[in-house]
Amino acid sequence: MGDLEPRATPDPTLMRISDEERHQVAEILRTAAGDGRIDLDELDERLEATYAARTYADLAPITFDLPTGDQLAWQPPALPSPVVDGPASESHVAILNGLDRKGVWVVPRRMSVFAMMGGADLDLRQAKFAAQEVVITVNAFMGGVQVTVGPHTHVVMEGTGIMGGYSGPGDKVPAELDANSPTVRIRGVAVWGGVSVDRKPMPGQKRRRRERR
Repeated sequence: MGDLEPRATPDPTLMRISDEERHQVAEILRTAAGDGRIDLDELDERLEATYAARTYADLAPITFDLPTGDQLAWQPPALPSPVVDGPASESHVAILNGLDRKGVWVVPRRMSVFAMMGGADLDLRQAKFAAQEVVITVNAFMGGVQVTVGPHTHVVMEGTGIMGGYSGPGDKVPAELDANSPTVRIRGVAVWGGVSVDRKPMPGQKRRRRERR
């Protein structure tokens, strides 16, 4: 029997909610209506959405614009820490060739990528991290490197473009950062090349949302 691939950590925001949690959100809405923050028509609409909700991701938008005092303290569960034991460093070279890292893998504390007339695609959405902050040094000469992160990863761009460019993160989805969010610091130089970072949904998330509809 072959080795089994490690499973990706489930997204807690897509976990099923209980009736008790629906009732908690309903009380938040009724309190907000009593305070005059939302009118009765909007209360009815939000209550209908609350009792139709199936996951934490469905509930979160219903109260996003309401205050969160002690009596309104409902929050989705915190995401687990993505930090695991892993390598201290890795180096990769793509010359007239390509580098592709995606799926479940461990990003080392320090990672360097050199792309010359080649390219690299680093998808970190399902990755684990060897430290709370990792540094990826990307040097591109007449090449291109694409880095993809999910909603829960903080990105710091420190690269320099010379007749080329460093860009990002381009947000296809909003950032959802908390105390457990890892930081990815991207450094390096792009000469006649480019390094771009995009924030995208987790793999399969759009399909799961369509199935729920």
